[in-house]
Amino acid sequence: MSADTRPTVPYEQVREDHESRRVSAYRDDALGSLDATGVAEEIRAGRISATEAVEAAIARVAAVDAELGATTVLDTDRARERAAAIAPDAKGAGARAPFAGVPTAFKDNVHVAGLPVRMGSDALPDRPATEDGAFVRQYLSTGVVPVATTTCPPFGWTATTERPGGRITRNPWATGYSSGGSSGGSAALVASGALPIAHGNDGGGSIRIPAAACGLVGLKVSRGRLQGDPSTDQTPIPIVVNGVLTRTVRDTAAFVAAAEQHQPARKLPPVGLVEGPSSRRRRVGVMIDSPLVPPTDSQTREAVEGAARLLEGLGHDVDDVEVPVPAFFKTDFEDYWGLLALASAKQGRRVYGEGFDAAQLDPFTLGLAKRATKRLYRAPLYLARLAAVGPVAQRNFPAVDVILTPTLAHTTPRIGYLSGDLDFETHFARLPDYVGFTPLHNASGQPSISLPLGRTDDGRPIGVMLSARRGQERLLLELAFELEAAAPLRGSGPGALAPQDGAFARLG
Repeated sequence: MSADTRPTVPYEQVREDHESRRVSAYRDDALGSLDATGVAEEIRAGRISATEAVEAAIARVAAVDAELGATTVLDTDRARERAAAIAPDAKGAGARAPFAGVPTAFKDNVHVAGLPVRMGSDALPDRPATEDGAFVRQYLSTGVVPVATTTCPPFGWTATTERPGGRITRNPWATGYSSGGSSGGSAALVASGALPIAHGNDGGGSIRIPAAACGLVGLKVSRGRLQGDPSTDQTPIPIVVNGVLTRTVRDTAAFVAAAEQHQPARKLPPVGLVEGPSSRRRRVGVMIDSPLVPPTDSQTREAVEGAARLLEGLGHDVDDVEVPVPAFFKTDFEDYWGLLALASAKQGRRVYGEGFDAAQLDPFTLGLAKRATKRLYRAPLYLARLAAVGPVAQRNFPAVDVILTPTLAHTTPRIGYLSGDLDFETHFARLPDYVGFTPLHNASGQPSISLPLGRTDDGRPIGVMLSARRGQERLLLELAFELEAAAPLRGSGPGALAPQDGAFARLG
């Protein structure tokens, strides 16, 4: 990026007229401080009912949402009906599902029958979907009970959940800071304790970024591992994958195994249920600075160095590594990103229905679309190169088992740094320097996982990322289990009731 487009205000210096505070939904109710696996176990044992779990979640969401701004549509009536149909001694498949009765939410950019798909944009019609998308069916097969849909920035283009007009989803660790994006609403509810697990999806880091910002576990699976949605299935390069945001590694692992039972990935090795670390020692390559953006900031660098020391202390072979990333990748991904925005802006009525109103598009979408229009002549080149990233990345993966990097190039910015009301040029200049690590895996189709292995000087989470070859989710989950056991954190979010096994602490 040339010097004249560099942001003039450093991310640390942005200030909002807001008294930042922590927000916690934890209370002495059916959910307690349990993760999703714990809630499911309590329901199966008959110690709580699905109805009690869902009612607790509804009350928690109501208690924190005015401050967090994390929901778009409440689906409480249907949630209560679904919960009432689940009993610990029921013989139906739903009662035996791994997460039967566990409350959750869907991000507002997938097709959920009976609910609108607004994608965070005022331009889309408020028309309910007629049927569930493929991933929605896959997730529901695990037994979860959705109570709401959650916020995202318009079309999920950016790395925060701040919509135009000051409609902000705040971070429960510190409400003056971003909750990440684009799955920021789901992350805020899970991190606050309002929900134990929630849906997210990732087209450039949109699960991993909010996981890093909110101190959660965020796995971006291999391309083809999980089902898709009509909103993204027809894109030229399939960069978007669905998944979940959780507070524990075991929840993420249980989700992957349960989803695999519903629909195995035909072209990938099975993951199975990962229940703990492997005894096998691994080769870990460390890359702290991205070759695509300015150097990683000091606090994030310390978090990665601490994770590297921890892995080395656990007996793994850790060394620095260079990851070969083509110099043209950043520009190609930005151009493709713009092409998708252009399609949304110019073909919205055909894609989203007659109620689509282009006059309500936000500044960032309009700016991306305008930029893409000027660069359409490059489309054949960047589409061809991005399509080739996956095979090339597999072939050129360094001689290690996993790669350790930051999730993000600098710590979570304050609200306003990537505001939905910013002019396009400022927003576009700031964003790539923040997300310099995550998009490569969307283009390559490789899996990566963000883990809350660091803390800022004032106690906010910092995410650290492990990445592997395509199809190697099991390896990532085994290492994540090992790191989780070695770096316990008291509580699984701001204000948790009690210590929660399987959460993270800052590393020394």
